[in-house]
Amino acid sequence: MPVMTLAQFRTMVGKHLGTSPWLEVTQEMINLFAEATGDDQFIHLDPDRARLTPFKGTVAQGFLSLSLMPRLFDMADASRPSGVEVSVNYGGNRVRFLSPVRSNSRVRGRFTLLALEEKQPGQFQMTIEYVLELENADKPALIAEWITLLICTDT
Repeated sequence: MPVMTLAQFRTMVGKHLGTSPWLEVTQEMINLFAEATGDDQFIHLDPDRARLTPFKGTVAQGFLSLSLMPRLFDMADASRPSGVEVSVNYGGNRVRFLSPVRSNSRVRGRFTLLALEEKQPGQFQMTIEYVLELENADKPALIAEWITLLICTDT
């Protein structure tokens, strides 16, 4: 992963930062997410009943798909700024769930830097577009604009 100074990283606004490798979303991941969050709707956990729905099988929770973002970003060949001590989720401007993520399908994250604003000395608000692509699909599973607060030593 390319690491660059904050000044160099600022020149990446509007540009593709990187893409993760493919990751399989297993039924076990879906089950564990249901257990942790209480999102135990049958379309996530009951293969027999889910097979009778338009999904034709179990699907991942939308918030599981969204929560894969940090993992996929860490796996990606994405450019990053140096000197970041802490990064904290700040929120989202937009999240759209476009296609279901079926159990045992493969996804990957594609990341674009939309904005990088200094909010106060050493603190930057970074907005990234996160596109969760589905293998062999024309439409992504989700698109989100996600905001992260970066606390930096190297400004």
